[in-house]
Amino acid sequence: MRGAVIHAPGDVRFETLEDPRVIHPTDAVIRTAVTCVCGSDLWPYRGAEPIGDPHPMGHEYVGFVEEAGDEVTSVKPGQFVVGSFATSDNTCANCLNGFPSHCLHREFMSTCQADRVRIPNAQGTLVATDEVPDERFWPGLLAVSDVMGTGWWAADAAEVGPGSTAVVVGDGAVGLCAVIAARERGAERIIVMSRHESRQRLAREFGATDVVTERGDEGIARIKEMTGGIGADSVLECVGTAQAVRQALHSARPGGNVGFVGVPHGVAIDGQELFFSHVGLRGGPAPVRRYLPDLIDRVLSGRIDPGKVFDLTLPLDRVAEGYRAMDERRAVKTLLTP
Repeated sequence: MRGAVIHAPGDVRFETLEDPRVIHPTDAVIRTAVTCVCGSDLWPYRGAEPIGDPHPMGHEYVGFVEEAGDEVTSVKPGQFVVGSFATSDNTCANCLNGFPSHCLHREFMSTCQADRVRIPNAQGTLVATDEVPDERFWPGLLAVSDVMGTGWWAADAAEVGPGSTAVVVGDGAVGLCAVIAARERGAERIIVMSRHESRQRLAREFGATDVVTERGDEGIARIKEMTGGIGADSVLECVGTAQAVRQALHSARPGGNVGFVGVPHGVAIDGQELFFSHVGLRGGPAPVRRYLPDLIDRVLSGRIDPGKVFDLTLPLDRVAEGYRAMDERRAVKTLLTP
């Protein structure tokens, strides 16, 4: 098979790799229908995370089952499946408590920008659709495997509820999907913090009611001004930088909640400051598998269309161009077609 391999910052190549195979009886192998580049893939691409030896990339996927291990009975060859970036057996205590992304047998996917992929813990990770969906739904279902599921987790962790005011920090794919999640969970006012007109337009299409372009202390002050000097009920932090996290914590009202889903880089939270803020903070890798059946139904029914976050489509062999486009902010998210 062929797939993306990162060699160094700014150096992603499309190379011939060893074909995936069933190694454990809990594995499955899928043929990729579509895959993509994630904003979190840009951390190593930009040199903000160590790369080490060259290695495959990608953790978002939908596709067709080609082979399943002897212990995999929930899916079968030929079925169209959606999975999560974090695999899970769906039977351990953490899974049963609602956190499959902290499964005791968890493995993070990391080889999905390829035409075929081995899926560990396939029995608990993969969800098959009743029939092969029309191709127009594939981008939305792909978004569900990570960015839509992560946006939903941001809203869930921040306890967005009917009639609430929600602030979304970040206008990348996760932030835009978090707008969808806040709307679906009944937020009355959704304020997105964004400086990019094209992303602002999509955020409004997804349900944002207001846009704040200021950042840092100015952004916090603007949110306070818009909320009667108090702050928002829920803040969805979808970036992971120190500035974004601080902005999120200070934009929430006393008794409000922050959903912290951006992969943190250089973030340090002052315990005294958090203690006296009366703000709740919850986050971590999204428990996407928990949400998959519901989100798949919402996509296939046409209720939500998170696939609109893909604003650049390229063949998989041009994956390096997809990275460049996102790095240079010429694209929100790159869809890759094998």
